[in-house]
Amino acid sequence: MTRQNQKLNFIDLFSGAGGLSCGLEMAGLNCLLGVDFNKDAIETFKRNHPKSEAYCGDITKLKSKEIKSLIGKNKVHLVAGGPPCQGFSTVGKGNPKDQRNQLFKQFVRVVKDFEPEYIIMENVTGLMAKKNEAALKSIIKLFNRLGYNIDVNILSAHQYGVPEKRRRTIFLGSRINNEISFPMVTHFDQPQKKSHQYIKTVGDALSNLSTKNGLTHNHDVQLAEIKSPVDKKRIQRIPEGKGIRYEKDEKQYLTRSLLLGIDWKNMPESRLRQTKYQRLDSSKPSPTIMTHRHNYYHPKENRFLTQREAASIQSFPNNFVFAGSVTSQWRQIGNAVPPLLGKALGRSIKLMYKNSQKNVKIIPIDLLKKEMIEKRGNAFKYFERQESSH
Repeated sequence: MTRQNQKLNFIDLFSGAGGLSCGLEMAGLNCLLGVDFNKDAIETFKRNHPKSEAYCGDITKLKSKEIKSLIGKNKVHLVAGGPPCQGFSTVGKGNPKDQRNQLFKQFVRVVKDFEPEYIIMENVTGLMAKKNEAALKSIIKLFNRLGYNIDVNILSAHQYGVPEKRRRTIFLGSRINNEISFPMVTHFDQPQKKSHQYIKTVGDALSNLSTKNGLTHNHDVQLAEIKSPVDKKRIQRIPEGKGIRYEKDEKQYLTRSLLLGIDWKNMPESRLRQTKYQRLDSSKPSPTIMTHRHNYYHPKENRFLTQREAASIQSFPNNFVFAGSVTSQWRQIGNAVPPLLGKALGRSIKLMYKNSQKNVKIIPIDLLKKEMIEKRGNAFKYFERQESSH
């Protein structure tokens, strides 16, 4: 079998519901195994990857011998996944000494034991922060020692067909290529080439939520209703794409009886850290979908999003069904790698495999190189501030 039509097999560690696996399979790769400790997430993974094996439990207790028994004699071409990243996050304390940061070493352990041709590891953009430089260097050195050329980049999902401006740190590694190729941007605000497409919007995502059979999964509108009468009155006054972050927003949209009771003058920077009553804009990509439903409101209806709507914004196909409670489903969706971003990464892996070399030289990346400094600088340019505040 030639490398052009070789089916590449992968293992997905810290798989969650399987967003990355879903995308890699869209690109034509074959998922052998998903591993996660969350029961609902693994149940979702099983439902949507019926031909793959699944392991629910602590990865530190999953020995390589057991992995081999699960996947049989299949060769592993790729180890992919996203180790828990709370310790690196720019949200909250972001403690570099957080013990959860060490879980990436379990990822490295599996790579060492199975020697795949490729690795994909995703994390939050906070990993590129100056305070985490030691961890970043450690990760790169570990893979270099194992014989992998590795590069790291910040990718924004909306540039690959996802109607959401989610940024992630992506590591790509290869032991059969001298150069690492990240996926080319395919979606633009103003496409300049025939191969380019317009960025997808919230309106695109919400336009069709049903399967080919006419079924709509995980879409209980009643559960998305706003229970508080005051909150419902407030959101009724918020235009599409707007929200309240500054005092001027509150004065513009709310009547006196509906004011939030905020002491704006004593607020840091005289603003809320996160916009309240934020309606999504149908004509734009969504901000990052979070792990609970109370961050954003439907563009036109006076309610929260349903799980299906959030999943569609994350680019999950309509036939991808989530298991567990509504709260659990939101957590799975918010934690997932958008499948279409995974698809773009899968295509890059296939292209690198097609163009692989026999004599590979390990070339450590320079974190102080101009291109790397630019990547790190772009890590924290999330999305435009609400126009309502300017």
